[in-house]
Amino acid sequence: MSLNDNILIKIREMRESFTPVERLVGDYILENTEEIPHLSIKELAQSSKTSDASVLRFCKTMGYSGYRNFIVSISASLGSRDEDARAQYTDIRPGDDLSTIISNISLNNIKSIEDTLSVIDRKEIARAVELLRHSKRIVFFGIGASGIIGMDGQQKFSRINKMCHAYTDGHSQLTAATLLEKDDVAIFISNSGATSDILDALEIAQRNKAKCIAITKYNKSELAERADIVLSISTPEITIRSGAMGSRIAMLTIVDILFAGVASAEYEQVKTYLTKTHNILKKKLRN
Repeated sequence: MSLNDNILIKIREMRESFTPVERLVGDYILENTEEIPHLSIKELAQSSKTSDASVLRFCKTMGYSGYRNFIVSISASLGSRDEDARAQYTDIRPGDDLSTIISNISLNNIKSIEDTLSVIDRKEIARAVELLRHSKRIVFFGIGASGIIGMDGQQKFSRINKMCHAYTDGHSQLTAATLLEKDDVAIFISNSGATSDILDALEIAQRNKAKCIAITKYNKSELAERADIVLSISTPEITIRSGAMGSRIAMLTIVDILFAGVASAEYEQVKTYLTKTHNILKKKLRN
């Protein structure tokens, strides 16, 4: 099954953006996944305490034209469960030996990328790449660990001669947002989508007519609802630090995709810039 076809992951990640009735259907599916392929639309409606029309609307919300196609996708997701069971997110635990830690962290990072591929909107990625290609300036906004993602983006885009900056504290972000113009693209990075400094900078950026891209987990967050383009990630719901590490890996992957999309579309120019920067850095290392 293609990674981006895992409907169970999509339901889990979209849950916060569902209407109350859609949430009844979604929650019942997630809690009773094994029986879903055997249920008719009427049986699912009765079990989830909704209606046939509500179930059909839920299918359409998830991107399916009808109930049959939806059920086929559920069956395909269930078919991959044995493999998924061997690669579940695992949190940091006391007393784990290093071999276990190496294995668990590696699997967590791999799964963060795979799950993000399941929820990513390819049309939104395409729109974001086009905005970045034609921007006068690219500016990344992120606080804490999200700021590290922005700095990685700055390093990448600067190497292909894009005017690019990253700002990682509230005061500098407000200043940078104030100076944005309509041909600039601002990328706001926040796992929760509720970081106050980020939302303050977003408000100013939009007031200045800059295009705003959000990289976040929560589609129902204020950041996601206000941004022009939303690039969603998927990360584990676990208690200590593995979740934060997973979100960082997922966000870095999104930035890499954006960079590669721009670089591929402008390959001849990009090749020249990368060669120049590589050569100067190589020369510096020799000295």
